[in-house]
Amino acid sequence: MPVIPRDCLAIEIARPGPPDVLRPARRPVRPPGEGELLLRVAAAGVNRPDLLQREGKYPPPPGTTDVPGLEVAGTVAAVGPGVGGWSDGDAACALVAGGGYAEYCLAPAPQCLPVPRGLSPVEAAALPEALFTVWTNVFERGRLAPGETLLVHGGASGIGTTAIQLARALGATVLATAGTAEKCAACERLGALRAIHYREEDFAAVAKEATGGRGVDVILDMVGGSYVPRDLDCLAPEGRLVLIALLGGSRAEVDLRLVLQRWLTLTGSTLRSRSVEEKGRIAEKLRERVWPLLESGAVAPVIDSTFPLAEAKEAHRRLEAGGHVGKIVLVARAFAV
Repeated sequence: MPVIPRDCLAIEIARPGPPDVLRPARRPVRPPGEGELLLRVAAAGVNRPDLLQREGKYPPPPGTTDVPGLEVAGTVAAVGPGVGGWSDGDAACALVAGGGYAEYCLAPAPQCLPVPRGLSPVEAAALPEALFTVWTNVFERGRLAPGETLLVHGGASGIGTTAIQLARALGATVLATAGTAEKCAACERLGALRAIHYREEDFAAVAKEATGGRGVDVILDMVGGSYVPRDLDCLAPEGRLVLIALLGGSRAEVDLRLVLQRWLTLTGSTLRSRSVEEKGRIAEKLRERVWPLLESGAVAPVIDSTFPLAEAKEAHRRLEAGGHVGKIVLVARAFAV
């Protein structure tokens, strides 16, 4: 039987507030229950929902730990009852509803995936949140097909860098927006046909010009707010606008005639509150369609920086500053690289 420690290092949110409210603490380690794996965490991804949780604006679902962190990679420390296909010591990465900022983390087995061959724990920890989000929103809700054009807002973000590569690998043309010349260059190196400097250019005008006036087929938008009417303006007939965050605000004034005249679709989704069964279905699709691309090198996680787990507040500062390209990852002390 594996030896499970009584407690481990974890990061607590002392109270809602700035990064300084994140503090190291000792938390008990619970053995896995029915359908769960206990993972010995090597690394954990840092995501914008973690910032919102820290600020008190995105509470965890009922019954979920208050320790932040939505994605991890490491090794299986213990296998819960009713779980097949996993053994102690297996390398795994997982999407979780919370608890990632810790040396041990419980994960529903359907939400766990093997670490792709050739990837490090740090790289694997950068995969789940971005890939689950991109697959379900771009390829399922957005129905992006080979030969179509995708516009990605926030192209230099963890989700953006993932969306650019995955869409290109599956046969789409990609445009992206970013806020600096350096970030635009990074998007184009990853496969974007054209990166649009949104502080200096009208993204809607550039998108229409780049598509010969037709417009783009799918837009992945994490901004919302004032972007929405411009999104609709640059969609092609039967285009799809998919909202995944509202960094620019939750309200917009739009001309609904565009929706009728061009047969447009406006949709959106959240990930954290979905059922284990639904997340497991997405995981199976990722293993089938995306894992081969990761193992061949056609798609690769972009790592901006790493921080020790105990310095999670510095990782949050880095994410809030907005200068990053790709993912920021926390590394557990016992697995420092």
